[in-house]
Amino acid sequence: MTLFSRSHSATTPPVTSTVMGMTTSASVPAGSQGGIQDTVTDRLVAANARYAAEFTDPGMDAHPVLRVAIVACMDARLDLHAALGLELGDCHTIRNAGGVVTDDVIRSLTISQRALGTRSVVLIHHTNCGLETITEDFRHELEMEVGQRPAWAVEAFRDAEQDVRQSMQRVRTSPFLLHTDDVRGFVFDVKTGLLREIDPA
Repeated sequence: MTLFSRSHSATTPPVTSTVMGMTTSASVPAGSQGGIQDTVTDRLVAANARYAAEFTDPGMDAHPVLRVAIVACMDARLDLHAALGLELGDCHTIRNAGGVVTDDVIRSLTISQRALGTRSVVLIHHTNCGLETITEDFRHELEMEVGQRPAWAVEAFRDAEQDVRQSMQRVRTSPFLLHTDDVRGFVFDVKTGLLREIDPA
């Protein structure tokens, strides 16, 4: 599977913030009105207004053109459309912490396949993932702090490749999914931008 990189579309407004000490194009001071500092959300809304001013209805429906669903980590360093050479309308993108296949991901994939016609599933983890730095003790700490134990699992892992294999297995064995013959998994290198395919065996 060969996937090409491309630059951001010129029509996509930059969205910026400063996370964990990483400086982005949006980390410059926000403007203020009447002494009240703009929030990040204010800046996003303003960017949307500029986007909408030049927006033209592409005339698409909800069915992805390439009939593929991509499950990936929510990490801000992953620009999936640019990294995979995708255009608006090409795919479904399902993202969560770690890009792991949870019950809710199966829910989304089931709707994607049964209602909206996707056939292929691509799973993408990445190097230097935050889920490699925590454990399931995170849930216990939350319970001690708020007085209620989370119903969800953290899904932390130590080996991204092995977790991709587990995610592939979860997709392939789900009774709710119609199409499990084209399920492939990858680890994205955040330093080089390259995908490394993971053997499911």
